[in-house]
Amino acid sequence: MTASTSGRAAAARSRMAAAGAIAVTGALLLTACGDQTEGGKEGGSVQGSAAPLFSKLPKSIQESKVIKVGTDATYAPMEFEEGGKIVGVDPEVANALSKQLGVTFQFTSGTFDGLITGLNSGRSDVIMSAMSDTKERQQGIDDKGKKAGPGVDFVDYFNSGVSLLVKKGNPKGIKSLDDLCGEKVAVQRGTIYETTFKDQAKKCDKEKKGKLTIESFDSDAEAQTRVKSGGAVADLNDFPVASYIAKTAGGGDDFEVTGDQTEAGPFGIAVDKDNTQLRDALREALDRSIADGSYEKALAKWDVTDSAVDKATVNAGS
Repeated sequence: MTASTSGRAAAARSRMAAAGAIAVTGALLLTACGDQTEGGKEGGSVQGSAAPLFSKLPKSIQESKVIKVGTDATYAPMEFEEGGKIVGVDPEVANALSKQLGVTFQFTSGTFDGLITGLNSGRSDVIMSAMSDTKERQQGIDDKGKKAGPGVDFVDYFNSGVSLLVKKGNPKGIKSLDDLCGEKVAVQRGTIYETTFKDQAKKCDKEKKGKLTIESFDSDAEAQTRVKSGGAVADLNDFPVASYIAKTAGGGDDFEVTGDQTEAGPFGIAVDKDNTQLRDALREALDRSIADGSYEKALAKWDVTDSAVDKATVNAGS
């Protein structure tokens, strides 16, 4: 989710049948809950000191053998709840990393715009939630340009652009952000998508093309519901998420993706800036997972291999 420091933002669960309900309604139930899944317990992961990178982890994690992960599990296919577990791209990547590190990745769901606060307060060790690596988040700058925290480091593991999600049939003929002038849009609060819409609203005003009205919600599922009902003309999402929603919600009859994919950039695993040991262990684990093929296998399970990286980077976002 691809933007502001305080939030998510903001890149498109049985898997096909359940996804529509989760994406538009069921996901609302997860926003502030403690649903958990444990990455690294599948696929024959090596647990403990026998794993190749276990010794490179901070002592506290070696002792607990758990990396606590903050996420917003309302964002299929990146992370969502299914059968009482959090599943998706990010948990699958965590499984691959677990084989290298020898610890369990324990996911807990909360609202996106509280994830960085949770990381900074120690409630989680990392964030894996389709979070875009941006300079503002690295520096702890909020969406008003003010210093709001110490910032975070990112281990970048995924690339994605953003796309507009509109009601099936695209009744307003939306093809680009410029077509939104004079319209109402819906978006998840605290995401970079909200920032993108705010920037577009300023452009609409400057060019005198009509006011762009923005409705912001705690979850993207709420924004989707608003678009589906006709109360807003578009939502903005990472391309894999928008594509997944369009294919699955309402059996593929509720939404469609329109316009070109724009603003491509990296998603990162967010780590506290003071925890460089964990950051570096994760970077090395990702490189090893890329080399042994388990990373690509994780992405292939969710049909998002086009977003793969060929090397782990740190703070490569702009």
